This record gives sequence, C-alpha cells and structure tokens, in this order.
Amino acid sequence: MTQKLYYDDAFLREFPATVLSCEAAGEVWKVVLDQTAFYPEGGGQPADHGVLRTPAGEVPVTDVHEKDGAVVHTCSAPVEPGTVVTGVLDWARRFDHMQQHSGEHIISGVLCRLYHCDNVGFHLGAEAVTIDYNTDITWEQALEAERLANEAVWADREVEITYPSPEELAALDYRSKKELSGQVRIVEFPEADRCACCGTHVERAGQAGPIKVLSCQKFREGVRIELLCGARALRYLSGTYDQARAIGQRLSVKPLETLVAVERLEDELSAAKARIADLEQTAFAAIAAEQAGRGDVVLFQSPMRPDSLRRLADAVGKSCGGLAAVFSGEGEKWSYALVRADGADISPLVKELNQALQGRGGGRNGFAQGSVAAGREAIEEFFRR
Repeated sequence: MTQKLYYDDAFLREFPATVLSCEAAGEVWKVVLDQTAFYPEGGGQPADHGVLRTPAGEVPVTDVHEKDGAVVHTCSAPVEPGTVVTGVLDWARRFDHMQQHSGEHIISGVLCRLYHCDNVGFHLGAEAVTIDYNTDITWEQALEAERLANEAVWADREVEITYPSPEELAALDYRSKKELSGQVRIVEFPEADRCACCGTHVERAGQAGPIKVLSCQKFREGVRIELLCGARALRYLSGTYDQARAIGQRLSVKPLETLVAVERLEDELSAAKARIADLEQTAFAAIAAEQAGRGDVVLFQSPMRPDSLRRLADAVGKSCGGLAAVFSGEGEKWSYALVRADGADISPLVKELNQALQGRGGGRNGFAQGSVAAGREAIEEFFRR
C-alpha cells in the first residue's frame, strides 16, 4: 500500500519517499514508493507528471496509475529499491487539473440542482473539459448555470472534504456517478455542490475560477458541455478579446461591436457578389457570341471561381456547336470545365485529359470539371491532336 499524500494535502509539491519496488516494463520502469503526492489517473482526471530526485540525478515521471492499493509511477529510468528520493510535481499541470476538476464540480452542482439531471461523463482533456448530462439543456440554461457557478467562485467559500460514516452518508444528499462501497470521500463546495469524488481539488472556490462554457451540444439522451476553468479560461478569453480588438481595429469599431460590423460587411459582400454575377453574365454572353458556330473551341481565362467557370463553359458550349473547353488559371495550374452541347458521353475525353496533363476531375452527360498541372502550351497541344 502507498500512503496517498495528495489526499492529506492537495497543494503538496515536493515530498520525501522510499522506493519499495522498481520493475522494467518495456522501455520504462514501474516504480512504487512508500508514499506519494503524485495523483494517479482516474475519474476523468489525468495523472500527475514530474520527477523523482535521486542521488544519481532526476528521473522523469511520465504517468501514474493505481493498482491493488499501490500507486505505480511510470519512470524513464530505473531507481534502486530502498533509495530515498524526493518527488517533485509538475505543479503547473497539477494546479491546472485541480482548477478544471473543481470548476466541473461547481457547474455540475448548479446544473443538476436547477435542471434535475445527472453528470454521466467527465473528461479533463489537454484543451478543454467535457461533461455529459442525461437531460436536455439549452444554451441559455447553460449560460445561466455559468453565471451562478461564477457567483460561487466569487463567494470564495472553503472547500470541505469529509469521510462520513455509513449512517451519515445515508442521510446525506450528494451526487455520485456510480454505486459506491467502502469508505466514501465527499467533496463539498458550499452553496454549489456536494459530490463523492476521489480527485484533487482547490482549497477555496475562488481558486477554480473563472468558469466559461464554450458549447452545449446534443449528445445521446442529453447534452455534452465543453468548458474551461481558471487559467485556461483566462487565456481563452484574453485571446478572444485580443482577436476581437484586432478585428475591431480593422473595421474601425470597438471590440464588442464587431458582430454588427461583420453583418454589415456580409450585406455589402452579398450585394457585390450579385453585381459581379450580373457583370459576368454579360461578359460570358459576349464571349459566347464570339464563339458562335465555331465548333470545338479551347478558351483560356484568368483565375475565376468554379461556379463562374462552369457558367462560362455552359454559355460557350451552347453557342459554339461543339466541345467548349474553358480553362482558368495561370502558369502550371489550371481549372477546367468541359461542355458538349449535344450531351454526348464526355468521360473518355476527361480520362485522357487527366492522364496527359496530370489532371483530376470528372463528369458525365456532356459536362466535366476539374484541374490540371500543366502549362498553356501543353493544354493547347493536347487539343490539337
């Protein structure tokens, strides 16, 4: 058995220990200490990382898990049993996990109280926290829970951890994702949550915040909420503000006015696209008129959108009376649209074109579209065959 110091003091960053065993496991070693502050992976919370300081130097700890009451440290080098070491946690990683886990407790307590749901899944990822609930929750409800969760953070109440007797536990109202046996550890964030949990948490609610919900999506019978807490939330919100500020400077508006400015740009862009489409239609009609009755034609145009290229080829195909092969691009990169006015099978030509000019694309019923990696001269030579 390993004495689990992380339950006595979740803020313990260094600790002395004696190596009880060390076994090779492929390219790593599994080390068991008599006591540890390294938290093993479990309950959705990732394992701690850090180092073991030994007389021979520092040995990285890259994973931790629990097996039969022993906390097993995955190390990149062996440590002789009986060696006295100093365990040093990667504190930034541990504190981040404590913030995320504690924030999850707070908002889950609020959501489950307000909407009578259960937390049926929790994952503390490298980028964000995801929580699954077994009832439908709207975006507006999730934001209301976020507001109340942050009020609990600002209240900064001390976190209470207890080990109630079976009789006390039976009379206690608490959350749990599974049936429990043996000694139960209850973690309470006053006025926010009371839950059976074996993870590590902050000492006061204020150390968990802020809490920011990023999404609330339908998932199975309920929803999956994605959120950030603590330093992660601050980094995200700071980055979002910096981006909004930069966009605002481009649009000559304040950061919180960028949406209105973008909507205005979208309207202007839609009007411009409609005007361009009208001008293209006029230009395409003129080009098609120039090719009237010429039979097979090959045309080259400056780069244009795929839809524009298709419409031009269609217009020319109707007027030329043969194959209209229209290419748009420059250098060694061209997009193409092929149209046969009679609707004859065009696939053999497309296959031959793609093979000869390193092309990609296809079509049927007299129309094909794709691209080639060849120069204009090579394209012209292909159609002169």
